[in-house]
Amino acid sequence: MAQNRSITAYVVLGAGILALGFSAMFVRWAEAPGPVTAFYRMFFSVFLLFPLFAPRIKQTPSLKKSAILFPLLAGASTACDLGLWTTALGYTTISNATLLGNTSPLWVALGAWLVFRQKLPGKFWLGLALALSGATLILGTDFILHPRFGIGDVMAIFTGFFYGLYFLFTEKSREHFDSINHIWLVGIGASATLFIINKVLGHSLTSYPTQTWLIFLSTAFVSQLIGYMAMAYAQGHLPASVVAPTMILQPVLSTILAIPLFGEIPGAWQILGGTIALIGIYIVNQSHQTKKPA
Repeated sequence: MAQNRSITAYVVLGAGILALGFSAMFVRWAEAPGPVTAFYRMFFSVFLLFPLFAPRIKQTPSLKKSAILFPLLAGASTACDLGLWTTALGYTTISNATLLGNTSPLWVALGAWLVFRQKLPGKFWLGLALALSGATLILGTDFILHPRFGIGDVMAIFTGFFYGLYFLFTEKSREHFDSINHIWLVGIGASATLFIINKVLGHSLTSYPTQTWLIFLSTAFVSQLIGYMAMAYAQGHLPASVVAPTMILQPVLSTILAIPLFGEIPGAWQILGGTIALIGIYIVNQSHQTKKPA
C-alpha cells in the first residue's frame, strides 16, 4: 500500500513539474501584457479552488487570527514575482527567465542567514558561488550580445528574490493552514496585488479576444492549480530531499519545450552558464536537506 502511494506521488510530482513547465508558454500564447496574464492566472484560480476551500472555512480558526497575514503576504510576494517574470518573458528567452527566476533557494537561505541568524554550511556557499557564476555568465553574455535580453535577465533575477520571499512567508503560513487554505489565501493576496499593479501600469483588464481568455483560464487551471496542488501533494508523501531539487527540472523542461514551440535554441554560453547555475542551485538545495532529519 505504501509503495503504491509512493509511485502515485512520483507520478503526481512529474505532472506538477510538467504543468509548471508550461507556465511560460501560456504567457507567450496569451499575447497580453505579462502582469495581466499573471492577474488572471491567480484570479481564476481563486474561483476554481473555492469549492475545496469553502468546507474548510468553519474548521479553520486561524482564518480569524493574525496568522492570515502570512498567506496574504505570500500572495503579495508571488504577485511581484509573477508580474516581473511575465514581463521579463517579453525581453529575454524562456530558458533565461525561468532559470534566473528559480534562484529563489539562494535568496531564501541568505534571508534566513541575515534575518534569522541561521548558520549556513560550507556546501551552501559553494552552491551560491556556482549559481551566481552561472547567472553572471548568462547576464554578461546577454548584455554584450543582446542588451534587450540583459534587461529581461535583470527582471528575472528580481523575480527570484520575490519568489524567495514567497517561500519564507509560506513557511510561516503552513504552520497555521493546510495546503488548500494556504493556496486559496495566496490567490486572494496575489490577485489584489496584481490588480493594483496593472492599474498603476495602465494595463487594460478587458477587451481581449476569446483565445486569450481561454489561455488565461488554462494557465490558472494548469500552472496554478495542477502545478501547485501536485507539488503540495508530493511534499506530503515524498522526502523533501526528493521534492526540493525537482524545481531545478522546471527551467530545463521549459527550455526543452521552447525549442519546438517557439524556436528558442539556447546558445553555447547560455547552456554553459545555465548548467553551472543549475548545479549551484542543486547544491544549495542539498545543503538545506543535510540539516533536516529524514
